[in-house]
Amino acid sequence: MKKIKFSIFLIVFLFIIFYLYYKQGVLPYNKNDKSTKIFVIRPGESLINIIDNLAKEDLIRSKIVFRLVVEQLGIGRKIQAGDFRLSPSMNAYEIAKTLTHGTLDLWLTIVEGLRKEEIAEIVSKKFNIREIEFISLTQEGYLFPDTYLIPKNANSEIVISILKRNYKNKVNENIINQAKTKGLTENELIILASIVEKEAKYKDDKVKVGSILLKRLKNNWPLQADATIQYALGYQPKEKTWWKKYLTINDLKIDSPYNTYKYTGLPPLPICNPGLDSINAIINADEKIIYWFYLSDKTGKMHYSVTLDEHERNIKKYLN
Repeated sequence: MKKIKFSIFLIVFLFIIFYLYYKQGVLPYNKNDKSTKIFVIRPGESLINIIDNLAKEDLIRSKIVFRLVVEQLGIGRKIQAGDFRLSPSMNAYEIAKTLTHGTLDLWLTIVEGLRKEEIAEIVSKKFNIREIEFISLTQEGYLFPDTYLIPKNANSEIVISILKRNYKNKVNENIINQAKTKGLTENELIILASIVEKEAKYKDDKVKVGSILLKRLKNNWPLQADATIQYALGYQPKEKTWWKKYLTINDLKIDSPYNTYKYTGLPPLPICNPGLDSINAIINADEKIIYWFYLSDKTGKMHYSVTLDEHERNIKKYLN
């Protein structure tokens, strides 16, 4: 009987301790501090990391209690990526609920190799901006691929300015000066990089492809890049893509300044928005490379050749 009473007493005691601990844990970190700070949650960030960061920012008293609050409210899957205005004067329940709504900015991810029409579609869905308006204000090649936090009420001008500002930060004066040593203007650098972006799938191939393209350019050879033909052909309704997958002989005859089979030199503008790897591929290109030709097989692996005969053998071997 004494053991039973002791067990009950212990359970009640532990319950009281936990209750007091819980009540303390949900209180504001500092009820007198009415200041606010921006708290950022990145896309895909785990709940554990989010809670750790809340504690580091002195926004919650207890990581354990906050986790229990999230579980109690059933909002673990409802916490959004974005940035939130939080205060140490908010209790754990207020902070947890705020993280499920009220984000100040929205995440926007632009991957490498998209043309401006594709970016316009993403932006339109995210910010309710008209695609045609966005396209009319953009300049192909200078919408730098990256992940951005953008005000949720942003218009076309704001989104474009954020992307272009990032471009200026990444494609800095040092890179532009290095391009000049290769006889390239900034625009020529981006045009070549945009072709590399679409022609070479893997990072290791980008410098080789860039080197071959630069070598061809310097020797007044046609670049013969399929990606420029794809750009010229535009949207493919049947494939529902801006990049036609399989080109025909007739496609290679299209009369367009972007037809690098028909015309030597560079296309008039970039064909997509390249990432830093493709830009650096041109900066690090060696026009003295032994190869003149390249092709990509169905897996994206590159095959290089010195002579036209060797290139034609590669076509038969890897593409037919």
